[in-house]
Amino acid sequence: MQGTEISEQASTINAALGKKSLILVGLMGAGKTTIGKRLATRLGINFVDADAEIEKAAGSTIADIFKDFGETHFREGERRVIARLLDEGPQVLATGGGAFMDPDTRAAIADKGISIWLKADLDVLMKRVMRRTHRPLLQTENPEAVMRGLIDTRYPTYAQAALTIISKEGPHDAVVDDIEEALLALLPVSR
Repeated sequence: MQGTEISEQASTINAALGKKSLILVGLMGAGKTTIGKRLATRLGINFVDADAEIEKAAGSTIADIFKDFGETHFREGERRVIARLLDEGPQVLATGGGAFMDPDTRAAIADKGISIWLKADLDVLMKRVMRRTHRPLLQTENPEAVMRGLIDTRYPTYAQAALTIISKEGPHDAVVDDIEEALLALLPVSR
């Protein structure tokens, strides 16, 4: 990402981050990848998708890992890959929806980065996830019930993130603006 012209605001955030990464957490459909790419471009740092890195390390798709080895095996690999990626900051790191549920992963993220929960309402999530068919946890007769269950289970843990940003319908750049403002308020920056 070298050579990209970034704003003074982005330079201020980068200076305050040092080697820390920005880790996006939230449910599938919250916009972690889409918003993460835009945030990374805005800040002039790399974007990394943890799920893509897991697939690369395993030589298999996440759906196949779930099917062939189960969720527990997948989560163990996810924990190892995220721990490795956190040593490669600064970056914007998009994690899978279940990654932040792991206490060891949460601790590593708190140590080496700033967690940002992209929180979205059920209707927004459903509209987004139903456009894609590669979500192993939603391969069921009632994906909305599954998503509602995930919200009930995961939102209290996601709330432990350093920042909570509402991922709403509309331009993704507006969410990126919200993240930048929240980072400027959170980080020890000199203005």
